[in-house]
Amino acid sequence: MQERTAEVERNTKETRIKARLNIDGCGQTDISTGIPFLDHMLTLMAAHGFMDMDSTARGDIDIDYHHTVEDLGLVLGEVLDRALGDRQGIRRFGHAVTPMDEALTEVTIDLSKRPYLVCRLPEGIGPAGQFAPHLVREFCRALAPRGGMNLHINVRYGDDPHHIIESVFKSMGRALALAVGVDGRVKGVRSTKGTI
Repeated sequence: MQERTAEVERNTKETRIKARLNIDGCGQTDISTGIPFLDHMLTLMAAHGFMDMDSTARGDIDIDYHHTVEDLGLVLGEVLDRALGDRQGIRRFGHAVTPMDEALTEVTIDLSKRPYLVCRLPEGIGPAGQFAPHLVREFCRALAPRGGMNLHINVRYGDDPHHIIESVFKSMGRALALAVGVDGRVKGVRSTKGTI
């Protein structure tokens, strides 16, 4: 099988981001975004998705985390799409339910190239340190279209914002690991249409 790796760089007046992804890795990471909590979450996602990920980001985080988080979603979605290539032979669908102490999150992914996002977080949860929960939605809102994925995130329950967000990123990694996996029974792409 051809190596499924890609590298993407995005430079704007607000952010400078570079990412490299190896889908068939073992979860090794080198991530530095300037937002330690996000570094932790991306490390978890890569580790539980068995993907090697290197990413650096420099953004206007002195103003707000929003631009950096959103642009990271764009870059990571694009690098995933490039690494997947024509998506031949992949399972396409992935699903994971992951606990983190009192929190439980369900993530379902379809790498269909028909992007859509459903992101249901508990109402009224506070920030995890300085990382606001709405930033999870912003990250995924950028990731799903660029990654060509139908992404459904449902936090079933949870109290601690850190645990909730951690269960989201671990579930995304686990669901992606299934979806990008190659299945010898899949001839071409997994679609009755013959194309994705």
